[in-house]
Amino acid sequence: MRWDRRFTIKTKEDLKELIAEAGFVPYFENAIPGFSIEEHVAPRAWFSGEEGTWEWKGPVIRETGCAYGKFFDRKAVYVSREWFPDFANYRRDGYDFDARFEDELASFRDKQLYDLVEGHGPILSKELKQKGNYRKGGNKGFDTIIGRLMAQCYVVISDFVYLTDRFGQTYGWGVAEYATAEQQQGKGFAKKMYRREPEASYERLLRHLRSVLPHAEEAAIRKLLS
Repeated sequence: MRWDRRFTIKTKEDLKELIAEAGFVPYFENAIPGFSIEEHVAPRAWFSGEEGTWEWKGPVIRETGCAYGKFFDRKAVYVSREWFPDFANYRRDGYDFDARFEDELASFRDKQLYDLVEGHGPILSKELKQKGNYRKGGNKGFDTIIGRLMAQCYVVISDFVYLTDRFGQTYGWGVAEYATAEQQQGKGFAKKMYRREPEASYERLLRHLRSVLPHAEEAAIRKLLS
């Protein structure tokens, strides 16, 4: 599968197949032309009032086991189960979170939020904010910290949950549910992730993205990966 070819995402199954084949599927437009769902989706599946890409998020994560989070330039990306271990290994630079904190490469505020996710995940965003006292007059910086933990691949969005009214009807947008990558990816993830040096994972990622993005400048690919 190559992103420089014409194709249209019409159904949830189309999206699942794309994730499996391409490995990396950004949700929104980015620095590489054509490298996003937004640029390939059928209009009726793009915030049109019908069920579409937003409603597919939770089911796609659950059904494929892919990782989902703000991985590229603070924007959402699906990463397949096949490629996420190498991606996480590179982004973590070989560190689990405790080792990163012990080496003073993570702040105490990052550790506080990571520990909450690890201790209570999977957990809805509003519940996580309550437990961490992220509110007016309380702790600040939730979006910045959770974004950094996602960029480093310690935390992912594990699902989107719809709230229900007293009649059992769903309403509103899906609420993000957070988990550590280890919780969401399951048994064996850490072994797969740390089996290579981070530099070796990076080279594998670069080769793969070159193959699916032959029209992109290498500097742009490297920038997204970093």
